[in-house]
Amino acid sequence: MRSRDFDLDFRDRARRMSFWGMGLLGLAAVLWTWCAVLLLTSYEVDRKPDDEYPVECEPRLLTDDGTANRGVRQNSWCQGERDWPEALLVLGLSVPVSVAGMGLCTTGVVSRRMSAHSQAMRELDRIADAESA
Repeated sequence: MRSRDFDLDFRDRARRMSFWGMGLLGLAAVLWTWCAVLLLTSYEVDRKPDDEYPVECEPRLLTDDGTANRGVRQNSWCQGERDWPEALLVLGLSVPVSVAGMGLCTTGVVSRRMSAHSQAMRELDRIADAESA
């Protein structure tokens, strides 16, 4: 295999690596959005199956009562519908996905840039050798 073919193959692998990284970062963004929806949007809870008048619940993070856990003390219908562990689990899952995505994306982009730099240096050396001969 010639060095040019090897370099083109190397760049192709680096491009694929950066695309995988961008895909993982997209997945992490979806997880962050899901966590934000769980914490910042109001929701309804049925008191019984097919309830015509469900209970309106405040968002877990933004509440007028000073604490999101008020419903636990008052035995509210909202108390266990959207709990903190689910939101924190989603947020916790997004951390390794985003770290892996950023690592792959950075490695791919830097590899492609270094390959382009090496090619430019080889071209400059070839031009300098041609002028000196």
